[in-house]
Amino acid sequence: MSSTDTPVAGFEDVVGRYVNLRSSGRDQRIYFEEAGSGPALLCLHTAGADSRQFRHLLNDPEITGRFRVVAFDLPWHGRSFPPEGWWEEEYLLTADAYVAIVRDLAAALNMEQPTVIGCSMAGSLVLELARRHADEIGAVIGLSGALKVNGRFQDWSLRPDVNAQQSVPTWTSSLMAPQSPEVSRREVWWIYSQGGPGIYRGDTYFYSQDLDLRGRGHEIDTTACKVYLLTGEYDHACTPADTADAIAGIPGAKGGAMKDIGHFPMAENYPLFKTYLLPILAELHADATGNDLDSLALEGTRNA
Repeated sequence: MSSTDTPVAGFEDVVGRYVNLRSSGRDQRIYFEEAGSGPALLCLHTAGADSRQFRHLLNDPEITGRFRVVAFDLPWHGRSFPPEGWWEEEYLLTADAYVAIVRDLAAALNMEQPTVIGCSMAGSLVLELARRHADEIGAVIGLSGALKVNGRFQDWSLRPDVNAQQSVPTWTSSLMAPQSPEVSRREVWWIYSQGGPGIYRGDTYFYSQDLDLRGRGHEIDTTACKVYLLTGEYDHACTPADTADAIAGIPGAKGGAMKDIGHFPMAENYPLFKTYLLPILAELHADATGNDLDSLALEGTRNA
């Protein structure tokens, strides 16, 4: 092979590891990836998917130069196995178990006052984290999150005559904006095609059945834990109106709709999503470090 034919090795700064911890009375082996240093930014993936959705954020030196970015796979997802005895139970994610694993993971990785960013079911979960544990969380950023989301918990993906590895990713792909790059939309589809049997359905149990914060937004203390909510205008699972209702119901919450983007902003169109994220991170970094980071705000950045 000539020198011109030799592939060039390009190593990313992202490091992947496993951590063993106990959560909700069960031993868990959790896969996580991290990059950067500074105040912690803990990233939570969507229902039925895994932390690969945050690969662009993990590889963005403008972010990792100021934050320690961590993304992990929930138990039953991605590279995290289910706990022992999983074959004896139906997988249904609950708010208690979800809150517990996020707190236990943060503690195991020595995160103090992390900013927690989550999308879809995790966009709603961060509100419950803020409600229950505002003293432990520095801030939350909910993407496609609301006080209540209906209609996502369905049984059809369990039918033996339905190929869930194609039908689930195709169903969820309708939530993305047509303007988002095809290569990114296809990547979201691919990640969804690899979920375990019944896992997407089990996640949506939490999203549509177990969690209901309607009428409880006032219980979230945004003076102790800042709340930001952003939803893409093409999202028809958690609509911009759903998120607007949440913002109105949580005193001190900030955010709004993102133009030209859908349900998976950090994965389907990261460059556009970044223009909405940077002003929030600039504000949070200034709060955490006392330094004004105007350099984080790109020219032309849109404020949510």
